[in-house]
Order: sequence, then structure tokens, then C-alpha cells
Amino acid sequence: MKKIKIGIAGTRGMSTVMGLNAIEDVEITAMCDLDEQHLNEAADKIGVKNRYRIFDDMLESDIDAVIIATPMQCHVPQAIAALEAGKHVMCEVTAGVTMDELWWLCETVEKYKKIYMYAENYIYDARVQQVKNMVKSGVFGEPYYAEGMYLHNIGNLFVYPNGKTSWRSFWQCGKRGNFYPTHSVGPVMQWFPGDRITEISTFSPGVYNDLGLKQDSGTTTMCRTEKGKLLNIRVDCMSPRPHNMDFYQLQGTLGHFQSRSHGDDYDRVSFIGEDSPIHSMKWKKLEEYNMYMPERFLNATEEQKKAGHNGGDFFIVEDFINAIRTNTQPELDVYKACEWTAVGLLSELSVTNNGKTMYVPHFRPGAPLEDKKIILK
Repeated sequence: MKKIKIGIAGTRGMSTVMGLNAIEDVEITAMCDLDEQHLNEAADKIGVKNRYRIFDDMLESDIDAVIIATPMQCHVPQAIAALEAGKHVMCEVTAGVTMDELWWLCETVEKYKKIYMYAENYIYDARVQQVKNMVKSGVFGEPYYAEGMYLHNIGNLFVYPNGKTSWRSFWQCGKRGNFYPTHSVGPVMQWFPGDRITEISTFSPGVYNDLGLKQDSGTTTMCRTEKGKLLNIRVDCMSPRPHNMDFYQLQGTLGHFQSRSHGDDYDRVSFIGEDSPIHSMKWKKLEEYNMYMPERFLNATEEQKKAGHNGGDFFIVEDFINAIRTNTQPELDVYKACEWTAVGLLSELSVTNNGKTMYVPHFRPGAPLEDKKIILK
């Protein structure tokens, strides 16, 4: 089996290292970062000799694929450069920072026919995959409503340790809207297979902090799918509160799933049944339904779990490598990456226009030019 050589751009890509090292015939042979000190510290830690401060220089090396874990405004330019250089790409969230970028990305993947995988690791949460299997088996009946919340105070990340202003002050919290939706959208869309988001409306209470940034103190984006389902996506990175970066709910005609809301809480489900009539339903622990847990999560080795997110950070890398070896675009392809990212980008226009409904383009192979536009309802 041919060894696959990987280059990592951005030291945040270290989250993939344990997963890559656990896969046979995969080798990290290059790293790139503008910050030379961070680059050397990271490369020393994992024993990588080939180090670059210029991304294009790393692309000229003999790597087969690149993992892009740089600030989000770099994602599309770097992904395009890598694809043009004949490299496969796994890219961190979000996919891009403008709607035009998303179309450029789709067109480039289609042109060069290399693997592009979106590194939305939250869908690899074991609970998300378990509920996905439960949906498939029909225990929830027909799902029709879901919530995803990413509540993460990042007030300490707007200035670098050296005193310089962080990119997050501009590309994340220097603007309004749901700037970071995919950790919420991705998981809940796992429970609506074959569906896509077609329109969104975003609302906010305004700014309730003294940080001098435009980002609202919480935004709520309501998403309607092609099949008429409703998703509630909430992001709040500005309010003073404990973190809760992975809260989800799913409502179906026969039952409900609700993830834990704090440290000592538990993931729970409730179903209509003989011992639980509709007007007196009771909670049960999700773990009582572990027979629906995907086998690879249920049987994850300690080494795989150490990769992070209870094995999720291993399995996402494994799927990327398998996609390369089989030359098959992964489930998390460029079109899902762009649809989920577009929810956030369009939310900026919606919230600044008093919740105006925005249509989400249909990202698909060979989309015609007339479909590559922004439409207000």
C-alpha cells in the first residue's frame, strides 16, 4: 500500500496528529505556519523536519494531501492553491468567508477532481452518530424539528499574547450574524438525511458587552429545509456564561432526544410507548440505547479515543484517508461544507435586515451561473 504523505498548515492542525499517526502507511512529512516559534514547537513535538512559513513552498514538496487549520479567511485561497497543485484537502471550519468564495471552492474541486473533505468533527460525536442510527431505525418516528447550540465565550481570544489584535476580532466577532454555525448545523443535519437547508432568518438581541466589537450577544438562526423541517441554530460567543459548545435536541413524531446541558447532566431520550403514554412521557438515559451506537464508536480503542472527541478526531481523519485511497468524495464533501457555511454568511445579511428571510443556494455539481446568487425572500 502506497504511503500517503500529509502536510499540515497551521499549528491548530495538531488535533489531527494522533489520528494520522494511528493509521498505517500515513506519514506527516511537512508543517507550515507563519509563526516560526509555534511552527518549531509543534514540529519538534511530532518530529517533522520539513518546515515552511510560506504555504506555497510546502505545496511544492512531495506531500499528497494537506490539512488546512489556519484562520478561516485563509481557507479558500489555500484550498484552491492546494487543489491546483494536485493535493487532496481536508479543511477546518468554516469553508470560507464570502459567498463568492464558496462558489470558487466548488468550481475548483470540480475542475481538479481531487478529494476535498470538510473537517466538521462535531458530526463525529458518538452521540450524534448514535441518534443518526436511531433516526434511521425509526424510533423517533418522523423528525421535524432540531436545535443546535454553540455557546462559547471567546473574549480571551481577541488579542494575541504579544498584544497584537487577533484575526478573530475581525473575521469572527468583527461582524454580525451567526459567524460559526457548522458545529451546530452539521450534527443536526445528520438527522435529516437527503434533505438540505433552503432558507434562513436570523435574529439577535443586540450587543450587550463593552468589547467594542460588532458581534451580537447571541444570534438565533431559524432554518427551513427543502422537506419543510425546522432547525434552530444558536451561537453565542460574547455573553458571560459557562461553555456549552455541543447542545442538541431532536423532536420526532414518536420521541425526543436532548443532550446534556451541563457537566453533571446526562444525554436523554423519551419515547411514546405502553409504559410511557404521550401525556406522561419519562426520560431515559441515551446510554440505555447503545445498541444503536455505530460499531466503530462502540469498539473504539484507547488509542483512537485519545485522538479526541471520544474517537471522533480519529474517525474523521480515517474517513479522509479512505477517501484518498478509494478516490471517492467523502460524505462531508464540498457541497455540504458550502451549504452549512452559507447559513452563517447569509445570516449576516438577515440579521442586519431585521430578520429578512434569505434563500440558501443549492450547492451541487455543475450548478449554473444563474443559481449562484443571493436572493432575499
